[in-house]
Amino acid sequence: MSPLSGTIVVVGASSGIGEALAVRLAHDARPVAILARRRDELERIAARANEKVGTTRVHVYEHDVTDRAGIGALWDRIETELGPVDELHYVAGVMPMVEIEAFPTDLDAQMLEVNALGCMAWCNEAARRFVPRGRGHIVGVSSVAALRGRMDRPGYNASKAAQDSHLEALRNRLWRRGVWVTTVRPGPVTTPMTAGMKVPLPITAERCAKGIVRARDRRAAVAHVPWIWRPIMMVIRSIPSFLFRRLSI
Repeated sequence: MSPLSGTIVVVGASSGIGEALAVRLAHDARPVAILARRRDELERIAARANEKVGTTRVHVYEHDVTDRAGIGALWDRIETELGPVDELHYVAGVMPMVEIEAFPTDLDAQMLEVNALGCMAWCNEAARRFVPRGRGHIVGVSSVAALRGRMDRPGYNASKAAQDSHLEALRNRLWRRGVWVTTVRPGPVTTPMTAGMKVPLPITAERCAKGIVRARDRRAAVAHVPWIWRPIMMVIRSIPSFLFRRLSI
């Protein structure tokens, strides 16, 4: 259990990992603000989570992560209604299908906008709020895809690599100020985003959410979910580039 006691914010909670995480965090006996564009889905998730805990603990806030200018005002609103925020989970992400022969800059830009820039904006806002208080925890859900430039999704890999690097830099900057940053790198997770894809070693969104909360509770710097991806990625990262480009991965 986290030593913090304030409001938890989950950005990107309308399906998949974010939904499972919202339901799990509702058991923390703290207010949970869940954010996404689809208000109807958020309402459904909040009702499900609140029914499980028997009280109104999960609260809905409609938000598009590309609206970076509106983050400060929304943060103020959440704190006014629910109390001070001391924990942020950034789970929002997109991964549109890209054919191997296609080079769609518009889709690459969308992935960078949501996966990387949205995370940076929310984490920066959290850092500005947490540092003066000398406490707080930022959890960013990246991906094992951040660790190599795989041929099938260059834009997705790049967006996750940017997110991953930014989280590490924030961790190195903030730990001296009492603020902790955890990077979670899941392997493939069975969600609407991966529907129809053939992926290795898939896990459920619920299992992924459990791993995220465990990483938070341990104040891990970096956590792979499930853990087996840590040695797998150590091997993959050790493959020289001239060999890696010959592999169909």
